[in-house]
Amino acid sequence: MTERLEGAVALVTGGSSGNGREIALTFADEGARVTVADVREEPREDGTPTHELIEQRGGEALFVETDVSDVDALQNAVDETVETFGALDVMVNNAGVFPGMQPVTDVDEEDYDTLMDINLKGVLFGSKLAAEVMREQEDGGAIVNLSSIAGLNGFDDSSLYCASKGGVANLTRELAMELGPDGIRVNAINPGVIETAMTTEDEEVAGTMTGTIPLQRDGLPEDVADVALFLASDEASYVTGHNLVVDGGLTASA
Repeated sequence: MTERLEGAVALVTGGSSGNGREIALTFADEGARVTVADVREEPREDGTPTHELIEQRGGEALFVETDVSDVDALQNAVDETVETFGALDVMVNNAGVFPGMQPVTDVDEEDYDTLMDINLKGVLFGSKLAAEVMREQEDGGAIVNLSSIAGLNGFDDSSLYCASKGGVANLTRELAMELGPDGIRVNAINPGVIETAMTTEDEEVAGTMTGTIPLQRDGLPEDVADVALFLASDEASYVTGHNLVVDGGLTASA
């Protein structure tokens, strides 16, 4: 590894499984001290908890049980990170849920509140609390939000998911403008179909779009983690307010 995050402190929400797990592992391999914030410690995939695996590899990591829909829980994760590692340089707002295909006529208020509290409220307040720390630091910091291609394009029977991820996409642009003077960069990743437990368990999603993807394969968590690493590193020091699509070309003609 190139140690592109040597000495940095990163907090990754939803870091126990899927894209968040791979982001946390990649950041640690590149020299970061990492807080894994998730509602569960065990990965949805079989394996060692993310923070324990980082420690086994010789890195420094912390697990904090965190429900991102609860602002107090997010505050606790930020506080624990700063208390343990002394700073917060990178915030990755990765935690999110996909409710499956659901026509808008089947959506009720509880569905809306649950999804928005996790997918959008969690990102907004995760960014807010991170920014409060970062603006007091000499070097500012970097915030990386996980949106989706569903935040840039419409998809059938996905009104709630598209609304939540569209909110993340535009929130990212606004925060880049607002926090730029404080030396805080804010970017988003917009993945397409990525092979995680969340997608492979959904028969309406798993493998259904592979043939229409120009690169002829579904994405891997490593594809997302590599982009997150770039956006978190000094290599992206002049990149902010950007939604970076990672979809194998699926939306290239949209």
